[in-house]
Amino acid sequence: MSDAYLAIEGLTKAYPGVVANDDVSFSIEPGQVHALLGENGAGKSTLVKMIYGLVKPDAGRMTVNGAPYEPADPHAARAAGVAMVFQHFSLFDALDVAENIALGMDDPPPMRELSQRITDVSEAYGLPLDPSRRVGDLSAGERQRVEIIRCLLQNPKLLIMDEPTSVLTPQEVEILFKTLNTLAAEGTAILYISHKLEEIRALCDHATVLRLGKVVAECNPREKTARELAEMMVGQTLHTPTRDYSEPGEVLLEVSDLSLTPANEFGTRLREVSFELRAGEVLGIAGVAGNGQDELLAALSGERTTAPGTITLKGQPIGRLGPNARRAAGLLAAPEERLGHAAAPGMSLTENALLTGEVREKLTSSGFVAWQKARSFAARVIEAFDVRTPGTETAAGALSGGNLQKFVIGREILQRPDVFVVNQPTWGVDASAAAAIRQAILDLSASGAGVVCISQDLDELMEVSDRITALTEGRLAPPRPAKGITIEAIGLMMGGAHDMDVAHPEEVHA
Repeated sequence: MSDAYLAIEGLTKAYPGVVANDDVSFSIEPGQVHALLGENGAGKSTLVKMIYGLVKPDAGRMTVNGAPYEPADPHAARAAGVAMVFQHFSLFDALDVAENIALGMDDPPPMRELSQRITDVSEAYGLPLDPSRRVGDLSAGERQRVEIIRCLLQNPKLLIMDEPTSVLTPQEVEILFKTLNTLAAEGTAILYISHKLEEIRALCDHATVLRLGKVVAECNPREKTARELAEMMVGQTLHTPTRDYSEPGEVLLEVSDLSLTPANEFGTRLREVSFELRAGEVLGIAGVAGNGQDELLAALSGERTTAPGTITLKGQPIGRLGPNARRAAGLLAAPEERLGHAAAPGMSLTENALLTGEVREKLTSSGFVAWQKARSFAARVIEAFDVRTPGTETAAGALSGGNLQKFVIGREILQRPDVFVVNQPTWGVDASAAAAIRQAILDLSASGAGVVCISQDLDELMEVSDRITALTEGRLAPPRPAKGITIEAIGLMMGGAHDMDVAHPEEVHA
């Protein structure tokens, strides 16, 4: 470890009921892009929180450039040259981009100068940001840009990145990787956490694998397949989702000429969106972030009401109904942003189970909450979807991102919806959990439900969908059969080639 920028020796951290990190040791050298791998709950988040000064270890030691490193808080970590991009956004919606970035800096320059730096850096990295835009009006992808730019403005010696590409487009990922490779070439050490194993293989030159809080392997990820890396993480053969193709049944959900103005001036207008969803069918909707996915989910879930006749469920108009009435009718939804939208971070898992399960699981009676039934429902979700948590009374915000995602998806699926609408179902979850969630979606459709799966993961859509379409600037392409479709064909739809026979893209280039 003599050449290491950061060396970790015997780091241990325990919480009531769980040992998050157990005698963890590894090192990161200057200029090295080092992957930290592990399934949800393996201890990755706790480990990086100790490195960044958010959590104090119970035992072990760290050194930076050979000197003892014991950060009391993130300020001390930043002073030592350590910066971090978090998986969950730490931004204030009411403030603009520049104000949020200034809050994350220990000695911010004057606002005019900072705004210019933000503009220059964001444009140089191909992730344009308007410093004056209010963060509450930004899409998830744009919020992630704020986190990344805020971190890069610190000129770090060690950059920790926790799922930085979850909401980035493939083009933005490519640009980010170029930036990270440039930083590494200049001597910056990078600790990279991602469940996208092909990204790990493309970017990282070393990997440390955690399982149940312990280091179980180290390797060069470029010499391993994605499946081999996944099986190192879970310690067993990886399950591949399976499905039985069958003819879809009756129409469950019909959307006709749905047009909807965005909730704010920076949103995307839905333009004459029409489709049918049948029983036993998964309709996959592709699209680059910010093309109307959030608006479509809001319209389908009841967060936004629509004109009469635009949305019908099992033949009944529901466009004027709110979310609770639609849940009672059989339409449930899981939005992209899990903290603050799909789940209340400060509330327990029991309370979060109550939030959407009240009606269908009959968790209230005469205005009183049946807390035992609510706890039992939360416990069923935890068990069925392997949510790693000390118990049902744990706050949602205390879970790792992947475990919270499993809880949110499981909470809706176990309510047996007739129609399930989900945006980014496997955002930030490990390969094993992603396979389990996709299998749950397939099992739900096999039981006769209809599923609308909105995702930026094209491989995911090809794996679960019966038909695939794409949203582009608020317009929906005509759905196509998923059998035989190619990534290139979906890309053409995402680019707006709605009128082309994209099932045979070679004809487009002829």
